[in-house]
Amino acid sequence: MSDSRIKKLATTLLDHSLKVKDGDKVLIKGHSVTKDLIVELIDQIYERNAFAFTQLLDDEINQHLLMGAKSEQTELQAKWAMQQYKDIDCVIAIIAEENDAELAEVPPEIFKMRGEIFKPVNEFYINQRRWVLLNYPTPGLAQKAGMSTKKFTDFLFNVCTADYEKMERAFEPLKELMDKTDRVQIKGSGTDLTFSIKGIPTVPCAGEANIPDGEIYTAPVKESVNGTITYNTPCPYRGVTFNNVSLTFENGKIVKATADKEEQINDIFNTDEGARYVGEFAIGVNPFITEPMGDILFDEKIAGSLHFTPGEAYGDADNGNKSSVHWDMVLIQREEFGGGEIYFDDVLIRQDGRFVLPELEGLNPENLK
Repeated sequence: MSDSRIKKLATTLLDHSLKVKDGDKVLIKGHSVTKDLIVELIDQIYERNAFAFTQLLDDEINQHLLMGAKSEQTELQAKWAMQQYKDIDCVIAIIAEENDAELAEVPPEIFKMRGEIFKPVNEFYINQRRWVLLNYPTPGLAQKAGMSTKKFTDFLFNVCTADYEKMERAFEPLKELMDKTDRVQIKGSGTDLTFSIKGIPTVPCAGEANIPDGEIYTAPVKESVNGTITYNTPCPYRGVTFNNVSLTFENGKIVKATADKEEQINDIFNTDEGARYVGEFAIGVNPFITEPMGDILFDEKIAGSLHFTPGEAYGDADNGNKSSVHWDMVLIQREEFGGGEIYFDDVLIRQDGRFVLPELEGLNPENLK
């Protein structure tokens, strides 16, 4: 793809997301169709007197490898991956999805085995290296979004090159408020949920780790979650999409899970003990992302949304929950999606997807564009 916007995107990734400096060793992981961006990144990395390394990804090959994977083989792969991450400073992962269901036939026990073995590798990579993840326009991703490839390409470049510095500044008062909040209540259609975020760090995300970006996250105190949340967007997980997901919690634990694939969703929540507890609560604000497309890198950033995530907590907002699962599920609260409210310590902070406190209005869509 020859597009002048690729140069701008590469600059954003290197200077804003990763802050690449002299001597940094940068690993670029991407599918072959992302070659134009990979080449631009390599050239710009060298301009910064840093070192570039590449690793090509292929979903079909990966599917064949996973189908016959054994624990001994996976442990060796994890050992190699850990050494690779120890040797570099930054990672850029460029995902170019051709078929979201490519791995749907891989048995769940293989995913579970691989998740457990690779858990230390993923924790090291996420918590001790500078990294950024982004999607690249493909016909498969455009189809998922219900757009032509050209229209989706334009959309993706708009959301990926948003003014993340403005967003970063606008997050400051919300972070300050969340840092001193105890009780959160979420209300909406099929939803009445309460939990505490007291003492859990708040992390604003404005283009540092994800492109597109636009969320601020923390985690609930592990056993504080009570009530029900009903999600109104598709919830994809390892090539399978679940709809009409509703979760009921008692003292932090999912005690009832319903969906269009009820047996499968409960199998996922039975993966390990932590899968039935929540590891993340986040609020989405990206003004250019307004509709769900079944791709979590986009959907979790939707303006007027929140996500409430069963499974592993992030190290920088850690509530102690450990799991091989981390499943972001999205609820949009804008009026056209049924509305809803968020309360912090009994004070309404967002109504129907719009922030109502004066100090938070900078995060409403018209102020972020």
